[in-house]
Amino acid sequence: MSKEENEKRLAYLKNIVSSMPEKPGSYQFYDINHIIIYVGKAKSLKARVSSYFHTEVDRFKTKVLVSKIYDISYTVVNTEEDALLLENQLIKKYNPRYNVLLKDGKTYPSICVTNEYLPRIFRTRTINKKWGTYYGPYSHIGSMYAVLELIQKIYRPRLCKQPITKEGVEGGKYQVCLDYHIKKCGGPCVGKQKVEDYQESIRQAKEILKGNTRQILKEMKEQMTAYAEELRFEEAEEIKKKYLLIESFVSKSEVVSHTIDNVDVFSITNDEQIAYINYIHVANGAINQSFTFEYKKRISESEEELLQLGIIEMRERYKSESKEIIVPFNPQMELAGVKFTVPKAGDKKTLLNLSEMNGKQYKFDRLKQAEKLNPEQKQVRLMKELQEKLGLPKMPYQIECFDNSNISGTDAVAACVVFKSMKPSKQDYKRYNIKTVVGPDDYASMKEVVHRRYKRLLDEDEPLPDLIVADGGKGQMEVIREVIQDELNLDIPIAGLAKDNRHRTNELLYGFPPRVIGLKTDSELFHVLTRLQDEVHRFAITFHREKRSKRALNSELDEIKGIGPKTRDELLKALKSIKKIKETEQTELEKIMGKAKAEIVYQHFHP
Repeated sequence: MSKEENEKRLAYLKNIVSSMPEKPGSYQFYDINHIIIYVGKAKSLKARVSSYFHTEVDRFKTKVLVSKIYDISYTVVNTEEDALLLENQLIKKYNPRYNVLLKDGKTYPSICVTNEYLPRIFRTRTINKKWGTYYGPYSHIGSMYAVLELIQKIYRPRLCKQPITKEGVEGGKYQVCLDYHIKKCGGPCVGKQKVEDYQESIRQAKEILKGNTRQILKEMKEQMTAYAEELRFEEAEEIKKKYLLIESFVSKSEVVSHTIDNVDVFSITNDEQIAYINYIHVANGAINQSFTFEYKKRISESEEELLQLGIIEMRERYKSESKEIIVPFNPQMELAGVKFTVPKAGDKKTLLNLSEMNGKQYKFDRLKQAEKLNPEQKQVRLMKELQEKLGLPKMPYQIECFDNSNISGTDAVAACVVFKSMKPSKQDYKRYNIKTVVGPDDYASMKEVVHRRYKRLLDEDEPLPDLIVADGGKGQMEVIREVIQDELNLDIPIAGLAKDNRHRTNELLYGFPPRVIGLKTDSELFHVLTRLQDEVHRFAITFHREKRSKRALNSELDEIKGIGPKTRDELLKALKSIKKIKETEQTELEKIMGKAKAEIVYQHFHP
């Protein structure tokens, strides 16, 4: 599109906007083929739509959307609530490209109640609203099976997949199957159970799936009493059994407070691309419904916009008539006869916290599933998290950590371990003998090793790390900084892992002067960093033990006059250890080194 064509397009759109009313309503954006690409709602149509065409709009996705708009239409309504409902209906009808997409739970199963003449109730992962009504998705599979088992015990909905019609039932077309004989079905297809009774059972099952168990119990109690007064005791007993099953099921729900009745709770958890909205329904102080939905973002929608959409969608889906909605913040929307509550403390705050916990758990479960399919996704996530925590200029792909090991200054060694993409890169590990330091001086040893490491990388033009982690606190960090910045003039970020008075790592330090970085000690990122620390400890100590052991071996054999380095090495190669040499008979030693030398060695250990 040329500049002139674009200016003509924008002038046409701004002319439409200038004549829009200052009233609530829904607006629709069309592309060049007159296909709806975005549906929105507003308290004031003119103010909201004109905001898209301000020059200071800085969100990239919004700019992309505006560049695709070729026409605008709108519908005026009486209230903001009507605007929200209309927006929701149009999004469902047209599924516009740039609107938030409700992901209907392809990973987690839902429960379907079909639209058939004799409806079926079953679990499914496929959502097709032409087939029936869906409840879920259930992120906790055990809860789904529990409610399905309850419905099966009480109402015995048919399990067969046979398409049954009214004409077929009236014409005697069907025969009972095994499910009828083992009392898993009432046989409505052959008239053993009245169709009206079967459909009433399905209606009650739907109420249970919506969480309205208290209403069902109330209806059952009234019916029980009526049967008892009519002396129909067997029928009253059948209802009592169902009543007790539902009552037992409800008693397992989490009780919050008996003063809280018929309340909806909503919370939202975000990441870059998806919003997770949790919905909890509370009746008579018990949580009887909890679902989390995913909304895929399209144009950087705000939490307020997403929460509004979630509230409308879920209340419509579950036919909620609650007059109070508990939310984490005011969603700036009005629903007739509904009060929004943002609790600060008490039972309602407990409910909100529970909703947020469920949303976060759902997000965590989805993340884990994705990371199982793509392990690299987890490593990238951890690198991004560390980058954000420390404010690094780029993701820390290569991280290096140092440690010293000595006993009273003897056999002093140091080690450097390298993690790439949050995993050990063992081929890049380095071991160092301390050359310039006499006595136990950890700071001086660290200074020598760090200088040797990065001077060599510079000389050989090898890639430098994205982050250096000191195995220690402020002192070790300062020593590394002196080498990196003052001596080598390098700009490599330096962090430190400090220990508490029980020698347990409990803090991540960064910056100069070092500051504590807020990081939970039970988080995945903290576990990776402590693994880095443990790995450098292990590598340094293993090297130190090898050096100390070798020195001990060599010194004892070196004391034997008449035995040179060549004979010593042959002996160690054959028998492996000093202990084995001591235990070996002289005749066996002769086979390795000859009679004369064997006698010298044997006499040394057996004077």
